[in-house]
Amino acid sequence: MIERRKTRQISVGSVKIGGGAPVVVQSMTSTKTRDVEATLDQIERLYRAGCELIRVAVPHKEDVEALEEIVRKSPIPVIADIHFAPSYAFLSMERGVHGIRINPGNIGKEEIVREIVEEAKRRGVAVRLGVNSGSLEKDLLEKYGYPSAEALAESALRWSERFEKWGLFNYKVSIKGSDVLENVRANLIFAERTDVPLHIGITEAGMGRKGIIKSSVGIGILLYMGIGDTVRVSLTDDPVVEVETAYEILKSLGLRRRGVEIVACPTCGRIEVDLPKVVREVEEKLSGVDKPLKVAIMGCVVNAIGEAREADIGLACGRGFAWLFKDGKPIKKVDESSMAEELLREIENMN
Repeated sequence: MIERRKTRQISVGSVKIGGGAPVVVQSMTSTKTRDVEATLDQIERLYRAGCELIRVAVPHKEDVEALEEIVRKSPIPVIADIHFAPSYAFLSMERGVHGIRINPGNIGKEEIVREIVEEAKRRGVAVRLGVNSGSLEKDLLEKYGYPSAEALAESALRWSERFEKWGLFNYKVSIKGSDVLENVRANLIFAERTDVPLHIGITEAGMGRKGIIKSSVGIGILLYMGIGDTVRVSLTDDPVVEVETAYEILKSLGLRRRGVEIVACPTCGRIEVDLPKVVREVEEKLSGVDKPLKVAIMGCVVNAIGEAREADIGLACGRGFAWLFKDGKPIKKVDESSMAEELLREIENMN
């Protein structure tokens, strides 16, 4: 079992973060926030996929004005993403958002940051203190020469001290960069010095397989070290993919169980069936299942049942047939043409 870092607990709306709460999965809408209908539709899709917090961009006044309805109708707490326009932070809080995300490096003046923090404290709004490699303070860039892990951590520690001096404790910190190892080191430095909850991710990870791999490596390392109270997989893709990927990372580390986990052996010369076809069919049919379930689809009978002993149900394939097994024991021999169908029928009977 992973021993998670001990942190204080904060609240973003009804969602608890840190202090022993499960790692929270969040994402960000890709719609124009001013388009209320499209934004709420996307939030609903994300919610069904398991998203627990949603951040929305508010770069324009029309976006701020849309927040009240979005907050009222969203099934999950809403966080306003604030950059360069401090007035939007105040306006967003007036419209009932549950949290705001600010990068002090983008706001600039300490006294303005303090005013935002004091208003958040007054209204009971959670704050995400963001430190990014692209918005680091000039004095730290001059000191370190580039956005190093030490520079990022020092910025986060500096602003954390100020937040707490101003009396705000309902906040979390995110330290993000696109370099995986610098990102990991920065979060580790910060984690060793405070009990503030951390939101983790690899910013600007990219799209497709490369983005998923880069995010999984960085996020996985931190989670294995016990660091991370909320997570976003930042991909150039449909945000639903971000949520699905986050849960796969968490499931692989035993930190969350949601939906179906499919265990399938790699292809090799012993396989006598079209294993990829069977796996794809089962994955597609079970994609909407929320109940935690471990399904093994093994390509041959050599070690299949032994290797998949921990699975709830599965197939051990032979030449033109498969043994359908449950809880590690074979229960039925099925033909290759119907093995996926038989497996799915048995899973349906389990629900």
